[in-house]
This record gives sequence, C-alpha cells and structure tokens, in this order.
Amino acid sequence: MSQHNKIKIAVFPVAGMGTRFLPATKASPKEMLPIVDKPLIQYAAEEAVEAGIETLIFITGRNKLSIPNHFDKAYEIESELEKKNKKKELELIKILPTNVKCIYIRQNEALGLGHAVLCAKSAVGKNPFAVILADDIILSKEEGCLSQMTNKFNDLQSSIVAIEKVNKELLQEYGIIGGFKSDNNYWELDKIIEKPKIEEAPSDMGVVGRYILTPTIFEILENTAKGSGGEIQLTDAIATQIKKEKVYAYEFAGKRFDCGNKLGFLKATIEYGLNHQEISSELKSYLKDLDID
Repeated sequence: MSQHNKIKIAVFPVAGMGTRFLPATKASPKEMLPIVDKPLIQYAAEEAVEAGIETLIFITGRNKLSIPNHFDKAYEIESELEKKNKKKELELIKILPTNVKCIYIRQNEALGLGHAVLCAKSAVGKNPFAVILADDIILSKEEGCLSQMTNKFNDLQSSIVAIEKVNKELLQEYGIIGGFKSDNNYWELDKIIEKPKIEEAPSDMGVVGRYILTPTIFEILENTAKGSGGEIQLTDAIATQIKKEKVYAYEFAGKRFDCGNKLGFLKATIEYGLNHQEISSELKSYLKDLDID
C-alpha cells in the first residue's frame, strides 16, 4: 500500500434495531437518541470530520430516515431562524462542513457487522477506510479516538482496531486480541477471538467500536462464514486478515461509554453534561445535592 494513503472515508453501520431501548426506539433509531443536545450519530460524525474524513457512508435499514434528515439541509428551519436573526441556533443546525458528503446504503438483511461493512464495498473502492460504531462514544480531552488512529495509520499503512482493558467477567462480550505490545499504546496482533470463554481469552484487551481497515478486508468478508450469533462477524474477518498482513491494535486515550445499553447511556449523559459549558455548573450542584442511599 502506498505510503501516502490517508483515511478520507468512514463507514457507519446504523441498521440495528436498538431493541434494548424499546419502546424509545420503536419509531426512532437508537442512533438518534440524544446525549445532552446531540444524537449519538452526530458525535460519531463529528469525530470522523475532526479526523479529516470527507465521505461518510451510512449503512442503514428500515425506520432510519431521520438519520439522513438530520444531516440534510433544513430549509424551513433555517429560513425561520434567519428571519428571527437567531445566528447561534442557525450555526447549531449546520452540522457538517460543506466539503463533507454523505452516502446512504441500505442493508437489506440483518446479517451482522461484517455484512454491514461489506455493503460499503462499492462506495469505498480500493481505499483504506474507518468504521465507527455510534453506540460507542469516546470522551477525549484532546484529539478524538479516530484522529489518534489515523495519525498512526499514516505511519503503519495497516489495519488498526481500537482496544481497551476489559473486566474479566465481560471478556465473553468482546472481540479479544492476542499479540505483543510494540510500544506504549500499540500491539501487533497474532490473533483476535470473538466473544471467547474466559479461559480461552488471549488477553484482557477488547476491541471497541473504532476500526481502520485496508480494502483487502472486503474479499475476506465475502468468504467469511457466519459465526457467533449466526452473523458475519467483522472480528472473524480481521482474524483472517492477521494471517495475511500486519494488523495492529491501539489503546486509545479517552473514556468510552457503551451507549448500546441503558446504564452506559446514562453514564455518558451525566459525563457529557458535566463537560457541557451551558449546564455543567448547575448539573454539578444538582448531583452534589442528591440524597443517594
């Protein structure tokens, strides 16, 4: 792969039904659930744009029309805000820079994350690309998780998965990596196992929802059999890729919240609220005054 390949494309698999948040997700996508004043998918898109991504590919399903609507121009609202000279609010609804384009591809069958990524093949072409799972939002003090990863990709020109330390009792819920640590934050991988039994886990480092992948992953996905849960697992395809080329894992700087479950979602809401300029001081006072047994 050429030394000057840069990551300009990100894939967002957003076709899942969000059953863990029913009834809230009966008619609205889970990716549109708000953390303070932005939906989950906007945090993901903003992280991508910060990392220099110029093409956002959304792999969608039924009942997901509010996602393209959110990123589209809202003529009626903009006209109304302009009439009332509400400049601050007008800026808030201009979500993406004008140089960023969105592509929407329908995943017709729920065949897993690997299949969702494969749906992007024609749009990605022969380019390296990022995958962002909007369920995972990462609060970073300085540069975002994907920016950290793209900076390293510029040197490595290889696939990279984001990882964090996982409690022993949760190992069976993650893809767990094996390999050796090549520097403070990076591992060179020799294996990755999807949802292993505790005694079979090669480490306590689990993959989270940020990936940078080389385009060879598509041919591998096309030949990957259904795995855990009867789905085409991206982890299984990466395990095959490891046998063919170098793949790395990156222990990112930042705090991840799993917004795919209610507790993680509430934790994220509180922490993002505490970091929100408009409400942080009042929220802090409220939390201090709570009488919690």
